Amino acid sequence: MKIMKKFAYCAIGVLLFSLCGCDTLDLAPEDYNGAGNYWQNAGQVSTFMNGLHVHLRGDYSSQVVLGELRGGTMCNGTSSINTSLDYSSVIRNDLRTTSTGVGNWNGYYARILQVNHFIEEVENNCPFLSDTERKGYLAKVYGMRAYYYFMLYRTYGGVPLEDKIKVLNGTVDAPSLYLERSSAEDILQFIKDDIKRSEDAFGDTEEFDKYHWSRYATLFLKAQVYMWSAKVSTNDDKKAHIATGEADLLIAEKALNDIIISTKFDLMDNYADVFDYKKKASNIESILSLYFDHTETTHWGANFVYTPSIVVGSYYDKQGELMKDVLGLGTTGIVRYEWKESFVKSFDETDTRRAATFLEYYKEKDKESNELKGFGSSMLKLLGHIEEGRRVFDNDIVLMRYADVLLMMAEVANGLHKPCASYINEIRERAYGDNFAEDLKYTDGTYAENELAILKERDKEFVGEGKRWFDVVRMHDGNQKPLVFSADAAYPDELGGARSSVLKSSEQYKLLWPIEVGLMTDDPKLKQTWGYNLAEGIED
Repeated sequence: MKIMKKFAYCAIGVLLFSLCGCDTLDLAPEDYNGAGNYWQNAGQVSTFMNGLHVHLRGDYSSQVVLGELRGGTMCNGTSSINTSLDYSSVIRNDLRTTSTGVGNWNGYYARILQVNHFIEEVENNCPFLSDTERKGYLAKVYGMRAYYYFMLYRTYGGVPLEDKIKVLNGTVDAPSLYLERSSAEDILQFIKDDIKRSEDAFGDTEEFDKYHWSRYATLFLKAQVYMWSAKVSTNDDKKAHIATGEADLLIAEKALNDIIISTKFDLMDNYADVFDYKKKASNIESILSLYFDHTETTHWGANFVYTPSIVVGSYYDKQGELMKDVLGLGTTGIVRYEWKESFVKSFDETDTRRAATFLEYYKEKDKESNELKGFGSSMLKLLGHIEEGRRVFDNDIVLMRYADVLLMMAEVANGLHKPCASYINEIRERAYGDNFAEDLKYTDGTYAENELAILKERDKEFVGEGKRWFDVVRMHDGNQKPLVFSADAAYPDELGGARSSVLKSSEQYKLLWPIEVGLMTDDPKLKQTWGYNLAEGIED
């Protein structure tokens, strides 16, 4: 089923009901003729499915907020142009029960409720759907639910497991709506089960639309989930998940191989093309993209680029010339997110990813030596395009792409004691282009050397795509300890400064996020995330 470039909003209404101990959950999207007339024909089911994809697109910023800010590559406090940076306490990993960084489970239960309602209706009702249509819808929606729960699991560990629509089933008394946290092991198993349901429903279909959930999106997610299961132990007061090792790595390897042998995907010839507004239609690297268009909705790209009124004519480019409005921002742009100078300059100058990812500039130039000082940068992956002289932030956000398949395969191969250098070099060769030379090729080393090399390649490849925090939690040093505790994986706060690990060894509890006290006040069954009460001296 092909999705229209513009998602249909007009037939999607929202009912709201405040649930204790959960989210403010929006209930079933309803037809404008009234909720009682919904689920009566195939067009309504298709509209609801489009609505679920609108919800998925609306979650686009969570990848960076939950998956990158804490990873140790970003600045905090004040930017190079003196704007206040968002989420500074999160970037510093200063998470506490009184300052959780994000609230209300990051809004995921609202999305999960919608998904659950769709599953309930399509599985049990809708007799007008053919068996093929029914399976096609369920394949997508089970994949999406697994994705939401995986984001929750990597963030909070064991979370409440809600797979039914209590309100729509007539259960409305508050105690029955309380949501006790399930164990980490049970949540991970539920995610794996949903992935299997999605796979089974897809069968061997080759149908693909990069703007809709597909079999290949499920395979991509499966690889992520089983890699996490294999390598990450998750503490829990009920039942912790203990990393499974090679057994789950083999399952991840099979999922990645299925994507590769499909021959549907490849690397774009030029790295910058992956994020180019004009290359949306021809992006063969995209496995799942979130569609944006200025006639419908745009994203948050303006938060990553300079403010012309501050920078133009006052700051200096890399060549020492006064800055012009080279991005054509006009009156838009404000730096709310910025990467460390030490990280930006870890890229070789001949690596095309550096110029494609960052515009670099300086606040001062010494009049005698011409030395540039006061480094700053704008991140360029969300630039969109210029229309009628106005910058519009509407390029797609590529949620899953083939480069990640190759680097996940490198990591899986390393974990299975197989050569991994060829996957790294495939990425590196595209990155350097005509500058690629024999001395830039990676040669397989020890497990720890390979793991660190893969991480550094991922760091450069996926800036602003929400990978770094999850990567340093999942990936290991030579003692199988997460790289989040390794200084070797860190970037100093100041260029040439000392490296400090992202988390201290005493901060293991911070691998997960705390939940706010208000949630537990509203729901007496809820418990704080593992380790936080002990660390803060709070009695359970």
